[in-house]
Amino acid sequence: MSTMEIGLAYGAVTLLVMFSGMPIAFALGATASVFMLIFMPAASVDTIAQNVYEEMASITLLSIPLFILKGAAIGRSRAGRDLYGALHAWLHRVPGGLGIANVFACALFAAMAGSSPATCSAIGAAGIPEMRSRGYSGGFAAGIIAAGGTLGILLPPSITMILYAVAAEQSLGRLFLAAIVPALMLVVLFAAYAVWRFRLEYRRAEAVVLAGGQTSAMLAVEHFTVREKLSLLPRVLPFIILLTGVMFALYGGYATPSETAGLGAVLALALIALIYAVWRPRDLQPIFSATLRESTMLMMIIGMSLLYAYVMSYLHISQSAAQWVVDMHLSRWVLLAAILLMVVGLGFFLPPVSIILMTAPIILPPLRAAGFDLIWFGVVMTIVMEMGLIHPPVGLNLFVIKNIAPDIPLRDVILGVLPFVALMFVGIFLLCFFPGIATGLADMIMGAQG
Repeated sequence: MSTMEIGLAYGAVTLLVMFSGMPIAFALGATASVFMLIFMPAASVDTIAQNVYEEMASITLLSIPLFILKGAAIGRSRAGRDLYGALHAWLHRVPGGLGIANVFACALFAAMAGSSPATCSAIGAAGIPEMRSRGYSGGFAAGIIAAGGTLGILLPPSITMILYAVAAEQSLGRLFLAAIVPALMLVVLFAAYAVWRFRLEYRRAEAVVLAGGQTSAMLAVEHFTVREKLSLLPRVLPFIILLTGVMFALYGGYATPSETAGLGAVLALALIALIYAVWRPRDLQPIFSATLRESTMLMMIIGMSLLYAYVMSYLHISQSAAQWVVDMHLSRWVLLAAILLMVVGLGFFLPPVSIILMTAPIILPPLRAAGFDLIWFGVVMTIVMEMGLIHPPVGLNLFVIKNIAPDIPLRDVILGVLPFVALMFVGIFLLCFFPGIATGLADMIMGAQG
């Protein structure tokens, strides 16, 4: 068989196995092992375990379970609700202030947890009922939380970006820095839409009242005294200190990403012990169990994905595919558009972790040859994968929201997130026209790349 035929068979078998319902990690591992048996020397089968272990034995990957532990410590306490409550009290006078508070709460929580589903679950459990009780439509409330949760894979310490740094052989610290300004840009876009949408729903509610209909809770006016606002600040301050301390240790050059992850995990456990009295074994057991389950699942996907990529490379599938793309002689922007459309398509079916590890050997060489900055591309690709978390048919955050608020029809949830998908497209266009949005901060702090 030719390399092209083997490659097409490799891709087709992978999709068939995945659609059979087999977990992604085992689907990738099984496909890779079968093709090793058929097309590679028999001795290579003896190295499967060694290959998986060697690929996973990376000091950078060590940070993943530690960041997950930090996120679980915060997510299993009342931290999410406290962050949300304080932001709501300070922003309630702003039109759509409750929606903006949820966007900011998602951003702050995502920066500490590094996980989109965890952010959706923690903030949405409090935020969606609060917004709906104040007259927000179900789709609007769901869209804010689902889209805000996607910031978990963009804001440091993003697990997705850790994997991209490993796959693209780029500086993790520079990649983290490059993601900060684009993430803040998305926060601003989401908050601006929340204000506009609130005003639209507010006018509709007023029109219903003027027509003699039932009044809406959205028209009610809330009041918080200065004392009440100030009393909420101590609940947020420890987590701001945690976030600031971790970022200072990482970007100040005092600790490596793995050491920073360990520092963050220890500080998070210390904070929930001091603030929420979560220190007894029965209290810590859910935190460690959740960390173990998520870390094991993720590391299995990583190990099997890297084995999958190794087989692709050995059989020259990835090199041939990359060369085929280069031989098409596409202009650099057409090449970028084609690659991003492919990522969007994969996002219908695969999580960001699998997309990165499966496509990196194919898409990165042509992009590097076309002169694209791979740090910049990592940010753009991450935003595209964020869309995959909230667009149908299998956007993970959609189902997290549906689990939190089962009474909101899935159709309303999907319609609620589509405007945020459009805003992410706006963000991508801005990054393409003004790449300094992503690269400027990293160049300023770490120096321009040679």
